[in-house]
Amino acid sequence: MAAIQTFKASAHLQDGVQVRTTSRNFELIIDEPKSLGGTDTGMNPVEVLLASLGACQSIVARVYAPKFGVKLDDFRVDVEGDLDLDGFFNKSEVRPGYSDIRYTFTIKTDSPKEKVEEFVQFLESKCPVGDTIANPVNVKLDRIIIEN
Repeated sequence: MAAIQTFKASAHLQDGVQVRTTSRNFELIIDEPKSLGGTDTGMNPVEVLLASLGACQSIVARVYAPKFGVKLDDFRVDVEGDLDLDGFFNKSEVRPGYSDIRYTFTIKTDSPKEKVEEFVQFLESKCPVGDTIANPVNVKLDRIIIEN
């Protein structure tokens, strides 16, 4: 039997391009910087994606470090990505999404370098967000509901 769990989130457009997103009993305001037509009240969607990757890697690190005998005194992920805005603004045929995403792990530990490298290789392979970004996913519009 598969251990499939369905996660859900909702996004509700507010004034301008501000979006109130919810999942379970949590809320996150997503917006655009003023330079992209927003009011700068929150991260934009592509920044949230980068933050999600770093957060996912951090959680996987915390969960699996003990199994590899790696003591994490501190763990930080810095994530950056390159996006050609001409794709979003329909100015050229380039893809609207990220072309490259890079991250840096800063790990404070007294564990041996070999153990840390083995641990990092494993954690990169187990991060659901990283896997979702790196591999094709079936994304489709399920239905359209028109309300009057």
